[in-house]
Amino acid sequence: GAPATFKTMKYKGKEFGDDALYSVQVAPEDCTGCNICVMVCPGKDKKDPSRLSLVMQPQPPLRAQEAANLDFFLGLPEADRTLLRSNVKMSQFAKPLFEFSGACLGCGETPYIKLVSQLFGDRTVIANATGCSSIYGGNLPTTPYSCDAHGRGPTWANSLFEDNAEFGLGLRLGIDERTTIARGILQGLSGEVGADFAAEILNADMSDEGGIIRQRARVDTLRQKLASLQSPDARRLEGIVDNLVKKSVWIIGGDGWAYDIGYGGVDHVLASGANVNILVMDTEVYSNTGGQQSKATPLAAAAKFASAGKALPKKDLGLMAISYGHVYVASVCIGAKDAQAIKAIHEAEAFDGPSLIIAYSPCGEHGYELKDSLEHQNLAVDTGYWPLYRYDPRLGAQGKAPLQLDAKAGSRPLSDLLDVENRFRLVKRQNPENYARLVKQLDSELRHRRQVFEALAAIVPDGDGGKDADAEQAAE
Repeated sequence: GAPATFKTMKYKGKEFGDDALYSVQVAPEDCTGCNICVMVCPGKDKKDPSRLSLVMQPQPPLRAQEAANLDFFLGLPEADRTLLRSNVKMSQFAKPLFEFSGACLGCGETPYIKLVSQLFGDRTVIANATGCSSIYGGNLPTTPYSCDAHGRGPTWANSLFEDNAEFGLGLRLGIDERTTIARGILQGLSGEVGADFAAEILNADMSDEGGIIRQRARVDTLRQKLASLQSPDARRLEGIVDNLVKKSVWIIGGDGWAYDIGYGGVDHVLASGANVNILVMDTEVYSNTGGQQSKATPLAAAAKFASAGKALPKKDLGLMAISYGHVYVASVCIGAKDAQAIKAIHEAEAFDGPSLIIAYSPCGEHGYELKDSLEHQNLAVDTGYWPLYRYDPRLGAQGKAPLQLDAKAGSRPLSDLLDVENRFRLVKRQNPENYARLVKQLDSELRHRRQVFEALAAIVPDGDGGKDADAEQAAE
């Protein structure tokens, strides 16, 4: 039975049956004390709103009690992944296969990797660029990447700043080649394993989690059948049979990699048309090496060795990728609009081609308390500093505008954001006149960017969609 101190409440949804219970359990020895959970939890005392439902307490007196609760919690069965959906609520019932990374407290990068591991599970293949994510992702002999109940987990490997995109493309090409070989061998063995059974595997629909799970069960059955065969082809197929289950390839890194040192490779991969997903965790500085300026650093911001404030605008990586026309591109901010972030990541993975997701990632180098990072992310979006959008080339073929803007900007003044970040306040203290000039230029740049994106969002590409639009205009 559960320890006496293990807390639960009746689950209010219907997805898991009427008797389901709900619990949130802390891992006492892995909590970094960032306070984000305290600040974001909506539960408050109705009589005294200043009294929150979560209160930070010293760890030592609670360690043994909560360790026992955690052990019990980890022994509970995982949620059935076939019941899970790609929305905020249901996605969080999926077991994270990236956990307790040891990143800086309040790190804004790790929530995105955790989410990818929840949405795509053990079939996730990650090419990781050197940077913060290589430190908290592969600080051997430990790793935050874990396994599910079947002993399967994400595949992860680290490469350099200058070649990680190409490295990830190589992983994709290798997987595709092994899949092609496996399918060919299976066709040749269809008479021995069963023609109908082989056809089920070769024609499987793996567009959702249920399809993936059913295909994995078929592959497990195939593995048993192969063990009873004595042919060389059966032995060859045994070694690559897992490639008959769809893999999700992710190329992950920070802005120092994607905007600067590795940009040539990023551009090459986007131009290749290959089915890979690029996730840029944008902290707007070289976070891992002390906060130096990158091409993602915004106007007017100070950075290490560049304290006078950046004099040129931030590189618009998303707009550059959109110009290709065949790339899925999204700009997300999980703390401001988690539903949009989940939708973008899901759409990117489902897109049969290259995708680029640029993710706003709060960092200690920005110079504010990261316990307030969720409120801060809302500020970034509401002031128009960080845009939310999705560019999906598939929509053009449906007669729709490929670019969708997911947030209304300008509801709050830009100063609300800049005045609480030390990277801007430092420049203001040093030279108020120069700072005022740079901020005016930044505000102008952000307004211009919004105008450009609004114009793009009104464009429906030529083709059937264009003809339909012309017909509608003529009818009017």
